[in-house]
Formats: sequence, C-alpha cells, structure tokens
Amino acid sequence: QVQLAESGGGLVQAGGSLRLSCAASGFTFSSYGMGWFRQAPGKEREFVASITWSGITTTYADSVKGRFTISRDNDKKTMYLQMNSPKPEDTAVYYCNRVVGRRALDAWGQGTLVTVSS
Repeated sequence: QVQLAESGGGLVQAGGSLRLSCAASGFTFSSYGMGWFRQAPGKEREFVASITWSGITTTYADSVKGRFTISRDNDKKTMYLQMNSPKPEDTAVYYCNRVVGRRALDAWGQGTLVTVSS
C-alpha cells in the first residue's frame, strides 16, 4: 500500500526559507518520478515541481522557478522541497505524490500547511 507522509510545513516570513519532506513507503521509491503539488484556499490543486526517479531531471511551475528546489534521497525514500524566498501567494497545503509527467498517480494524503506572512 502506497503511503506518503508530508511534513515540515509551518509559518514562515516572506523572504525566509522552509524545507518540506515527503516520506514514502509501500512501493519501490527509486522507480518512480515524484512531485509536489499545492492547494491554496479557494483554489484548485496545482503542480509545483517534479523530479525523475534518478533525480537528474527536475521540472518546476513558472511561479516557483528559481525559488524552490526539489530533491530526493532514494536511500532514505524521501523527497524534499526547499522553499527559498517564499511569497504570501505560496501559502497553501502542500502535497506529494508519485507522478508521470505532471500527473499524480495516487490518492492524496493530508498534506502539510505552509503559511507565508508578509
């Protein structure tokens, strides 16, 4: 059974930094692309970033390019999202998932709430 647990959210000031983690279990982590998504209040869930199984190729939404960095540690079965210089518009619940391209494969977990204060 696929299990994904997001953590690391919280309150951060605009211009600060925060690192999110996604711990995976129940599947062969190193065989799948992984991605981060987010859902702001009153908005639809949107793609944030993805990383291939090897970690070699990363893709970002234009809104976070140059500020966020996605990475993974296949030995630890964990994916990360380093959020630098966050903006108030980055406030959202952040979710991780297995992906093909920008398409999520599994049911959504609880996510982790990130609140960026101005």
